[in-house]
Amino acid sequence: MFSDEEGELAVTTARRVVESHVKREKISGLDLPESFKNKFGVFVTLTTHPQDELRGCIGYPEPIISLEDALKDSAISASSRDPRFPPVKSQELGGITVEVSLLTPPEEIKVKRCQDLPNQIHVGEDGLIVQKGWNRGLLLPQVPVEWGWDAEEFLSQTCIKAGLPPDTWLDGDTKVFKFTAEVFSEESPRGKVKRRRLSE
Repeated sequence: MFSDEEGELAVTTARRVVESHVKREKISGLDLPESFKNKFGVFVTLTTHPQDELRGCIGYPEPIISLEDALKDSAISASSRDPRFPPVKSQELGGITVEVSLLTPPEEIKVKRCQDLPNQIHVGEDGLIVQKGWNRGLLLPQVPVEWGWDAEEFLSQTCIKAGLPPDTWLDGDTKVFKFTAEVFSEESPRGKVKRRRLSE
C-alpha cells in the first residue's frame, strides 16, 4: 500500500505532532502528499528506548477519516489520552521511539466451527479485532510476534483486551475480524525510520 518514503513521512509527521502537542506548541506546516488525503486506519505506538516498554498506543481501526487527520489525532492520543499511562512529558521525548502502523480495512473471519478460527490467522501478518456485544478489543500484528504467541493464544489475548474471558472466541456470538498492517518505526528516538518485517 505504502512506499518506504510514505512510511517514513508518516512516522516523522507523527513525531512532529507528538512533540508539538507535548510542548504545547502549534502544529503547523505539515506538507503531506495527496495519498494522505485518502481514508485509512492507523495506529501510533510510543515506546521507551532502550527499555522497549509501551508508553502509549491509540489509533483508528477502520478507514473512517483521512490518513492525515487520523495520524494527527492518533499521535496526540497516544501521547496524552491512553488511559493506561499518564500523559507524556517534554523531558521524555528524547527517550521515546515512534511507530506507525498503516492498516487495511478489517474483514470478518467466517468459519463453520469456531474451533477452526486459529487456522485462518497468520501470526506475523494479521492483526485481530474481537467483538461481542459492546465489548471490542484490537491487537496489532506485531503484538503476538513480540510475545511469542501462537494463533490460539493471540485470539485469547485479543478477547482479554476486549474485557472478555479468554475463551470467548469459541462463542458463536463473537465476531472476529483480521487485518494487515504496514509498520514503520524509528530505530532510535528521532532516528532513522525503517519498515518492520514482522514475519521474519
